[in-house]
Amino acid sequence: MTARRNFLAAALAATAALAGPASAQTSYPHGPTTMIVPFPAGGPTDVLARIVSQQLAETWKHPVIVDYKPGASTMLGTAAVAKAAPDGYTIGVVNSAFVINPSLQKKLLYKNEDLTAVSQLIRVPLAIAANPNAPFNTLDEMIDYAKRNPGKLTYASPGTGGTSHLAGQLLARQADIQITHIPYKGSAPAHTDVIGGRVMVMIDPIFSLMPHIQSGRLKMLATTGPQREAAYPNYAAVAEKYPGFSVQALIGLVVPTGTPAAIIDKIQRDTAAALALPAVKKRVEDLGMVIVASRPAEFAAQIKKETEQWAQVIREANIELQE
Repeated sequence: MTARRNFLAAALAATAALAGPASAQTSYPHGPTTMIVPFPAGGPTDVLARIVSQQLAETWKHPVIVDYKPGASTMLGTAAVAKAAPDGYTIGVVNSAFVINPSLQKKLLYKNEDLTAVSQLIRVPLAIAANPNAPFNTLDEMIDYAKRNPGKLTYASPGTGGTSHLAGQLLARQADIQITHIPYKGSAPAHTDVIGGRVMVMIDPIFSLMPHIQSGRLKMLATTGPQREAAYPNYAAVAEKYPGFSVQALIGLVVPTGTPAAIIDKIQRDTAAALALPAVKKRVEDLGMVIVASRPAEFAAQIKKETEQWAQVIREANIELQE
């Protein structure tokens, strides 16, 4: 009889242990969740965050509150996530600054290991475009021009240390050319100077460049993803000339390290389901974004890969932020 009681007790204990993660997963959330956006309201990251938060609120039957904490190149908002309780009720939105800041910022306000990857929500394809009168019409011709005219090729970006800036530096190293970076405070003034011929080339998200390309004010040379973009199959990818070249902006979700794995998995699955809805997919694609909805381990690997890539580019190009 005693042996039977011991067997039953052990079986119940094993069942409870197995049910623990599932129970946490199914009961979460049982109240409001906060999604911290490290940008002011109104930009593309904010729009995506609001789309996702609205869908999660419908799925979870609890509010998902978007909390804006801009400043310090996204570090203020990301630090707030890192310091939050690891219970799944604080979710952070991160973009490419998350993989660039560790090598660019002199004082990081958090440690990347204090945050755990949930999902890369989207990627933003970039492109290289030129003034219509530039003396080259393809990537090959641009590289050839740069080699024949050392130091004369100039390119604009929305700012120092951003994905567009670093894409140009990575290309310069892989192509073994000199290319002079001209930083601007945002895309609009950079576009103006490239269209006006004061700078030869621009690297920026495709959706930002496309209106100027379609109007003839700029000409497309190449895209910067690992292969041609499905939406723009006529434009070559840099990777066709330099295999392995891949530069795309990203937006994803993170949570404080220590958040239960079952909760992380639930956030990821529910987010992926939301992004797969036809109406949501269309809204996101209309923003010029491509849905990824990766699993936590996949996003963690992407973060590691890009952090290492940009650390090398920043170090070799001796890139520093101006005080």
